[in-house]
Amino acid sequence: MNDRRRNLLVTALGACYVCSAAGNESGREPVLRIASLVPRNSVYHQQLLHLGQAWRKAQDGRGRFSVFTDGSQGGEAEMVKRIRIGQLQGGLLSVVGLRDIDESATAMQSIPLLFRDWAEVDFVREKLRDSIERRFLAKGFVVLAWGDAGWVRFFSKAQASKPDDYRGLKFFTWGNEPEQQAIMKDLGYLPVPLETADILPAIQTGMVSVVPSTPYFAMATQIFASAPHMLELNWAPIVGAIVISRKAFEAMPAEVQLALRQSGEQIGPIVRARARAEVDEAVAAMVKRGLVVTKPSAQDMRQWESLAEQLYPRIRGKLVPSELFDEVMAQVKAFRAQRR
Repeated sequence: MNDRRRNLLVTALGACYVCSAAGNESGREPVLRIASLVPRNSVYHQQLLHLGQAWRKAQDGRGRFSVFTDGSQGGEAEMVKRIRIGQLQGGLLSVVGLRDIDESATAMQSIPLLFRDWAEVDFVREKLRDSIERRFLAKGFVVLAWGDAGWVRFFSKAQASKPDDYRGLKFFTWGNEPEQQAIMKDLGYLPVPLETADILPAIQTGMVSVVPSTPYFAMATQIFASAPHMLELNWAPIVGAIVISRKAFEAMPAEVQLALRQSGEQIGPIVRARARAEVDEAVAAMVKRGLVVTKPSAQDMRQWESLAEQLYPRIRGKLVPSELFDEVMAQVKAFRAQRR
């Protein structure tokens, strides 16, 4: 075979390959894979399944939808990496993972003892929502829904009620929050950075002695069995969102995008309402199984509030962007004035 004929054959075979690949790509079944740390069969998991149903319905039942629960795809930082490279298309993430996309998410969760109740949380979230979502879009992520998972409370091996009781104790902290760990060390606390999957064995073996956690998570993971003392202090809300990669979202037909957005708007209020109810339900269930609840006295509360005030200058500009920190403070103040 002469060189000219060989080149023609190679060119023809290459053209056939390209055409075949394009045909397979265009005919490929749509895929939507979403991951989270949430427990299987929890209200969060159920709502993610509803999201998948809406997605498939919008394309006449086509598409493969998968939800990975219980951290099977790694911690939240790992999930964000997987979404960025296309191994996943989305996730239900707390601020721990959302801050790896854009630090604006920290404004709702990283200012301790700021919010007095859920009404304040809702008000501030809606005021900040558009600006935060624009920042996420610029980073390549679409926010479909906002939720929360209850108040962070302190679960410990020994009873404690005031800030000094916790100094010198080993606290679980997220592995991707070095700024928070530095602040804790400066104040005399001992952070132990771990991933979610490591919390239970760490508290069982004594690697950590305090776990900041929502009551529902403490019950679902059995943390309370090894840390049977809970301080009834609403340290901060756990805020989260369902996000999907902008690339995957914009590749969908307009009607499918609309279906996902509408489903997300329905899911948000359902998740928030159920999660808030589960705070008291989980505490009651754990008390029946040996949990000891400690309520801080008025004097204890003044010490906690004093600690929070010490933290705010350290948080502003480090854990929370300065402009967003100021905006949250201003919105809380405005809401309280409006209430009065």
